[in-house]
Formats: sequence, structure tokens, C-alpha cells
Amino acid sequence: MHDLHTHSRCSDGILRPQALVSRAKEKGVSVLALTDHDTTVGLAEARLAAIEEGIELINGIELSCLWNGIGIHIVGLNFDLEQSSIQDAQRHQTRSREERAEKIGERLAKLGIAGALEGARELSDGGVIGRPHFAQYLINKGHVSSMNAAFKRYLGAGKPGDVKQLWPDITQAVEWIVGSGGVAVVAHPDKYKMTRTKLKRLLDDFIEAGGQAMEVISGGQAPNVTRDMSLIARQKELYASCGSDFHVPDQPWQELGSHAPLPEDLEPVWELWSQP
Repeated sequence: MHDLHTHSRCSDGILRPQALVSRAKEKGVSVLALTDHDTTVGLAEARLAAIEEGIELINGIELSCLWNGIGIHIVGLNFDLEQSSIQDAQRHQTRSREERAEKIGERLAKLGIAGALEGARELSDGGVIGRPHFAQYLINKGHVSSMNAAFKRYLGAGKPGDVKQLWPDITQAVEWIVGSGGVAVVAHPDKYKMTRTKLKRLLDDFIEAGGQAMEVISGGQAPNVTRDMSLIARQKELYASCGSDFHVPDQPWQELGSHAPLPEDLEPVWELWSQP
């Protein structure tokens, strides 16, 4: 079982990398990619755990970027951590996330919510600061009752905490990954809620930049979505990836190793680094 999209406490998950790897082993995952948002800081701990658990760990990251003003996520897999390109990516994204967090904090302060930036930073535990950390702060302070409510009222698309303009263009994100010897993958394409025509235009630009794969399966998606994504992958001659997009234990739709297998007639992305 390959699970090539997961998150630890180093970004917006809640498990430490070691605990995530152990849980992946329990759930039957044999090949795991830790793809924290805009950082690889958890990979060293995850690798030690993977050796102990006897599973294969693939270097991973999920980069935030923009395509025609729309926020898109690109997963990078099997890159060389020592390459300057992936290090440049992390430095850029760390600065962007810090600036973004400051803007979100300022906007929430104008709404009468004080201390949000400091609270989110504390909740990030030294990792990258993301909107889920702000959401948890809002819950802790009684401003909202749940993550969904926090995003619906304050942090989701079109809300005060929706700050996108600091992200790089999709071409830059792909170049960082490819320049480090990795494979660029469009993450959870169905979640962008684009028309299929628009999604295909996105994929055309992604391919032109050097992208090679798309997630055909993301978590516990409906079978008709898998059929749709499979058809597009074939049409665009893209390799297929799959992953749970795990963040929190005991959420069946995003549990480690719980997603369906890739359709047999697709070329799995791991063939790109398994070839002699």
C-alpha cells in the first residue's frame, strides 16, 4: 500500500512524524511520503522511524502556489533534500507563510480578535504556521465551536483570513521540485471545484512547467470522482498518484492507507523512481 500524501505536526497535522510513521505501519502502509506544507523539517525524524518500522519513506513536500490567481497545491516526491532548489523553496515559503500569518493576525485583530498570531504560532509548535492553527486558536478562545465554523466565518475562501497573494506561481513551484530531482504532482485536483475544461487548462500549464503526475485518488473520495480523474490522467498522459491526505487520526475519509488502490490501467507515479 502506497500512501503518498500525509501531514504531521510539522505543518497542520497533529501527530509527530514518528507517531505518523508508526500509525502508517499499523494501517498496512508499506511506502509512505510525508508531505508537510512547505517544509521538510519532519523528514529526519520520520526516516529514523521508518527504518525502525521497516517501511519505505519517500521524501515529500506540499507546496502552496497560484495558478491564474487560484490557490493550488503541488506535491513534490522523491527529491534530493541536499539540492539547493528545494532549500530555496522552503526559505521562500517560510517567509511567505510568516508574512501571510501576520496579515491574517492583523485582519482578525481588526475584527476584535486579539492575540491570534501569537496563539497560532504557539500551536504550530515550531512548524509552519497555517490557517488550521488560527482555527484552533479561535476554538480555544471561544470565538467558534469547530474547525468548519472557523473556516466558514473567518478563514475560508473570500473570508478575512484568505490570504493568497504571497504564494509563487505554479511554474515556480514545479521548477523547485523538478530542479531537486523530484516528481511534481497536482494534489487533490477535484477539491479545486473547477470545471473539467478549466482543470485541463491547469494541467496543460503544469505539464509545460515540467509536472508529470496528478493525484487520481485523494482520501475516501467517491468512485465516480476516481473514474473522472483517471480519465483525465489518461488523456493528459500523466502518471497517477494516491494518498490519504492524512491530518488527524480516526477520520475515516482521510485515514492512513484507507484510500482505494489506483486503477490497474494507470501508470503509478512510483514507477518514475523505481525504473532502473
